[in-house]
Amino acid sequence: MKEFVISEAKAETAVLVGLVTQTQDEAKTKEYLDELEFLADTAGAITVKRFTQKVNGPSSVTYVGKGKLDEIRSFIQSEEDAEREIGMVIFDDELSAKQIRNIEAALKVKILDRTSLILDIFAMRAQTANAKTQVELAQYRYMLPRLQRLWTHLERQGGGSGSGGGKGSVGLRGPGETQLEMDRRIILQRITLLKQRLVEIDKQKVTQRKNRGRLIRVALVGYTNVGKSTIMNMLAKSEVFAENKLFATLDTTVRKVVIENLPFLLADTVGFIRKLPTDLVDSFKSTLDEVREADLLLHVVDISHPDFEEQINVVEQTLKDLGCSDKPSMIIFNKIDNYSWIEKEADDLTPPTKENVSLDDLKKTWMARLNDNCLFISAKEKQNVDEFRDVLYKKVRELHVQKYPYNDFLYPTE
Repeated sequence: MKEFVISEAKAETAVLVGLVTQTQDEAKTKEYLDELEFLADTAGAITVKRFTQKVNGPSSVTYVGKGKLDEIRSFIQSEEDAEREIGMVIFDDELSAKQIRNIEAALKVKILDRTSLILDIFAMRAQTANAKTQVELAQYRYMLPRLQRLWTHLERQGGGSGSGGGKGSVGLRGPGETQLEMDRRIILQRITLLKQRLVEIDKQKVTQRKNRGRLIRVALVGYTNVGKSTIMNMLAKSEVFAENKLFATLDTTVRKVVIENLPFLLADTVGFIRKLPTDLVDSFKSTLDEVREADLLLHVVDISHPDFEEQINVVEQTLKDLGCSDKPSMIIFNKIDNYSWIEKEADDLTPPTKENVSLDDLKKTWMARLNDNCLFISAKEKQNVDEFRDVLYKKVRELHVQKYPYNDFLYPTE
């Protein structure tokens, strides 16, 4: 799996590449590249340059056009001339084997796409056997259609076509194909084994869940880096790892929480993110079993993020894909302490935007229709935490009475 790993010991420098298209304007591309830079930083890479190109869609050959590829190559060469080596070029979409092969041939540096970068972070973050197995399965699924590209890379290292040793591509073609098919079989067998291992882990988790007793299950869901683990620590008085990095939490953590005299189970789950391939979601479905089996979903949103509404849509679509869109839920707008806005000038007649709307005015928009299914807090600064606990208590108690009516005497209304 070394194909995906970025060394933590020495920070590599990276160049980011994104496209501006008819469906993705410049502002959206900037937001995506901001997130890609955050991903790169989480993986241990330092971004030194961004390149964007306006096109109708990605080139099937090199993602960007020839002119833009030449521009990127010239920048890499100028950095090398100044003894500043560029370690990798990271593209903001998933690349095909053909695209990676052609881009590598042109740029002569390591090429990553958004998917392989996320896989690298997952590999760094995975702690339990379950998460490690899921990461390995996702890596093999990613690698399988790109085996030809990997062999081209090895062939170049070993002195392939044009190396002067008389071993042109024709001489390598037969054995290469044989080895390629052999590797394909090995990977397919490994994928089958990993799937079987996940089934066994799932059975163990089902048994664990059955042994948890008659308690309501609450799951924290949301985009990555919105503060779910901080909320978990606040409610459960636990020490779940929380960091200002993407995918700080990869393994699902479950804690018993008691508010007043009402106990329930609270699960902290892996965060969602934009442009996450289906194969990657499939690999982590067992991690999200806590979401499927939850009685109540707490959808945590970073309201200070300029694009929080799209993040809400990403999470809601992912929950729909998981078959969880009909579960009782409430939105927790977190990080109100970080919310900032700029008041418009009196003579400014342009339509209001998120950048110049106060938090109080924002609460009067579509959020007002959510009533008590919407709360505004700062888990870090403990703002509005008492209200959060009160509302959560009422919702959990209501669900408990519905699910376990004969246990109601344990939790009197007064």
